[in-house]
Amino acid sequence: MKLLRLDLIQKTGIIAVFLPVLRLFEDFLSLIYPPLCLCCNETLPYAERFLCLECRLLLPATGHHLLPDNELLQKFAARAPIISAAALYYFTPNGRAQQLVHQIKYKGQWEAAEEIGRMYGEQLKRSPSFQDIDVIVPVPMHYKKQRLRGFNQAECFAKGLAEVMNVKMNTTALQKIRKTESQTKKNRLERLQNQEETFALLNPDALRGKHILIADDVVTTGSTLEACAEAVYKKFPDAKISLVALAATKH
Repeated sequence: MKLLRLDLIQKTGIIAVFLPVLRLFEDFLSLIYPPLCLCCNETLPYAERFLCLECRLLLPATGHHLLPDNELLQKFAARAPIISAAALYYFTPNGRAQQLVHQIKYKGQWEAAEEIGRMYGEQLKRSPSFQDIDVIVPVPMHYKKQRLRGFNQAECFAKGLAEVMNVKMNTTALQKIRKTESQTKKNRLERLQNQEETFALLNPDALRGKHILIADDVVTTGSTLEACAEAVYKKFPDAKISLVALAATKH
């Protein structure tokens, strides 16, 4: 159990000499409160992080990065000229991927999103479909919502991807300029209407002429990613855009 985020401690000016003590304290707490698997809630064996071996094996991988014309890309085929698209896991009601996303978004497990991003980045950097990515842009969260939650899970996922794929991440070019209602119980049409004029490209020069990989946590209807792509296309009609997500519903 982590009671303190060491990166925040560093940013707030606590002397670095205390960091080893804090790490030892966290290790001590882990003996009393052992870390649990984010999917099955079972105690993790020593040296395993976030997911137990069984859940790592049973999480429903899509294999999208091995299939250039996969079902996720087909979902956007008639809606936007997307170059490539891939999600790591299939998202099903009450499934392991849903549990994982829930833990990340609502239980503050932002480090897990980064770790999964690094894991998927290893797969994407070997995929011919994602070889020429220039910049990764996470789906932005409205600043009020991000301030309340404390982090943007899509940004954490994108950070892990960028680290392993050795490309830059840009969190300022694309912004969410209108706060929207929750998408959870909306149908596709309602989701599209909810996302209209929601995103804007505020720093277009940062993305000019680049192959942009837009990253999100979950794709259901695809309305959020579609709205992000449209915001880029308004400035650059010939932009090269690809999409990636931690999880996606089946087509």
